[in-house]
Amino acid sequence: MAIGNRVFLKRELPSKEIVEGFKSIPTANVCDCMNRVYALNPEIRIMSSSKTDIMVGVAVTVKARPGDNLFIHKAMELAGEGDIIIVSNEGDRSRALVGEIMVAYAQYTKKISGLVFDGPIRDIDAISKMEIPVYATGHTPGGPFKEGPGEINVPIAIGGVPVNPGDIILGDKDGLIVIPKNDAQKLLEEAIKLSASDSAKVEAAKNGTANKQWVEDTLIKKNCEIVEDYYRV
Repeated sequence: MAIGNRVFLKRELPSKEIVEGFKSIPTANVCDCMNRVYALNPEIRIMSSSKTDIMVGVAVTVKARPGDNLFIHKAMELAGEGDIIIVSNEGDRSRALVGEIMVAYAQYTKKISGLVFDGPIRDIDAISKMEIPVYATGHTPGGPFKEGPGEINVPIAIGGVPVNPGDIILGDKDGLIVIPKNDAQKLLEEAIKLSASDSAKVEAAKNGTANKQWVEDTLIKKNCEIVEDYYRV
């Protein structure tokens, strides 16, 4: 078998209705519904001027050789509207994985929903002004090789989180989370409820009606000692 040097053309996909349902829910609210896990390391952050507040789409996964973008080029040929290319780079930070030309192609020709890289990009002056959501670890003038090997649409790990092809990728200015496709329907229902509750808490925080009794209750439960005196050396 050509393990490490192969492309899978098919993915199991969530329904479009489920994917669309996450478009109005912040990453923080969805992440809270997953016990506050599945958030990518904040080293991977937004680099472009996204025209949407929330990026959502279906993962086309790429396992790239460090500093090599041959399989990213191939992934762009396979991907299209509604897809997010998400790239594992084995933690390499020495070479940019894409630049202005590839990002422009993704935005204007392929109309891809977003790009996520476990590594740097280059041509930051141009990309920072582009509307397609681009997440990366930073930027460097050092360019990539185009030799391979690599893999497309296989399980990867990025930012400390596993990603399978067809999982839902959700991103905003806070960062990125991965929504396992098999959990997406139930998670969406829970996230909608939590988002409404969270909005009510924000309003209470603004108008002075917030109930903070839970803080005292939790400290008592944790056996915290409250001392009505100064700390003395």
